Amino acid sequence: MTSIRPFEAQDIFRFNTTNLDPLTETYDLNFYFSYLARWPHLFNVAEGPEGQIDAYIMGKLECSPSYYSMSEHYLPWHAHITALTVAPFARRLGLARTLSTSLEKAGEEYDAWFVDLFVRKSNKIAQELYKGMGYKVYRRVLDYYNDDPTDASKDGEDAYDMRMRLKRDKTGKHARDNGEDFAVTPEDVWGY
Repeated sequence: MTSIRPFEAQDIFRFNTTNLDPLTETYDLNFYFSYLARWPHLFNVAEGPEGQIDAYIMGKLECSPSYYSMSEHYLPWHAHITALTVAPFARRLGLARTLSTSLEKAGEEYDAWFVDLFVRKSNKIAQELYKGMGYKVYRRVLDYYNDDPTDASKDGEDAYDMRMRLKRDKTGKHARDNGEDFAVTPEDVWGY
């Protein structure tokens, strides 16, 4: 039986089989450890019966800096899925739904407006998964995966900013039905 538990530092040495999917964004060790240090309660793994890591989620709670509050693109307090990945051998078991639900509950507990994530425009499988869980495309971020000829994962592809409204967003301010038609730049998203 698979169990959900908090990510531990030594899991870095055990999650390679989960990260091997070409659509999984991988990061350097400092990035993983910064999440473990700052948001340990939002970084969880699904551990299989043999001790293997079948899936994991890296989440955080954040908002745009206060100096950015007058921008139409300001992000209020929200939960964010930085990474959610399931090993190929553990797909279709509901692990993605279970892990994302844990972050959605944390968002509700911390009175967040929504949960968001970014997904490649070409990753139709992930988009359908998230739509099936209640997420909608809020906007398209042009050139989100910044073009870098030395890094194959940075190919200049657009991303969809997908969101699930939480209870605090009673009027639906942070959701829309035709988000694919709303294009923004990465600068609009991050304010730099």
